[in-house]
Amino acid sequence: MKRLPLEITVNGEPYSLAVEPNRTLLELLRDDLDLTGAKEGCGEGVCGACTVLMDGNPVRSCLTLALQAAGSHITTVEGLAEGGELDPLQQSFIDHGAVQCGFCTSGMLMTAKGLLLREPSAGHSEIRRALSGHVCRCTGYTKIAEAVEAAVDGSLEER
Repeated sequence: MKRLPLEITVNGEPYSLAVEPNRTLLELLRDDLDLTGAKEGCGEGVCGACTVLMDGNPVRSCLTLALQAAGSHITTVEGLAEGGELDPLQQSFIDHGAVQCGFCTSGMLMTAKGLLLREPSAGHSEIRRALSGHVCRCTGYTKIAEAVEAAVDGSLEER
């Protein structure tokens, strides 16, 4: 299959790649760039485990073709920590016991980050609504929502 050129920035790093037209953003991130934080859960955009930020907005990378991300800035969970320090949202997840098996965690973090970039003072109902499209089989969502609420202090910035 013919490969097409793709210019993309991932976690602040610019890439010039050649990709097949049917390659998903998730495949590009995991297989080509070795960024394995985004997970393929359902492959149908239902579970949210593959969520990343594209220009600050959460997208399901299993449904997004890599070429659709041309010229975009992609942030994965690996891009949240900076200089060896966790993002305040990541730390809040740890502090509130919002991580159990961890399979859904990166998607939850990226959706929450996207929400707080748009609405830095998001309340309980906005947080619950944003996270409602994710499947977590371990925590029951309460600790996850509490962790996001605790991180709502206006200090979250996209890196």
